Amino acid sequence: MAKVNGGDQVKQKLDDLTRSIKNATTLKVGFPEGATYPDGASLPMVAAINEFGAPSRGQPPRPFFRRMIKQHQGEWPAAIANLLKSNDYDAKKTLDQTGEAIVGQLRQSIVDFTDPPLAPSTIARKGFDKPLIDTSFMLKSVTKEVE
Repeated sequence: MAKVNGGDQVKQKLDDLTRSIKNATTLKVGFPEGATYPDGASLPMVAAINEFGAPSRGQPPRPFFRRMIKQHQGEWPAAIANLLKSNDYDAKKTLDQTGEAIVGQLRQSIVDFTDPPLAPSTIARKGFDKPLIDTSFMLKSVTKEVE
């Protein structure tokens, strides 16, 4: 026969853990809704056009976001589990830290992206051959939000 002591303390700790895990449930990483370039162009729309292309304008897809997810998604569950433990199961803090890491991964994906290459006319206009980077506005605008 097993004897358990401190039942009230165990219950209190479990209640505390439940509350802290519920304090945040959603992490969003990407481009802020309503954000615009200085000329008024929608930042999320420009990012989507870069991601999926604009065939009618001869712009091929440059799937920087999907490639980043494919490359890193397998790392995220273990990282979140480890962060939850080290953060005493504070979900908000854990998702905030996870979001910072994913923002970095997404920015690196934009920087590293090379294929398909830019058209010669685009290279001539920009003066360099780096896809997805012109003014670096999109790169610098990657954000995260924890709800």
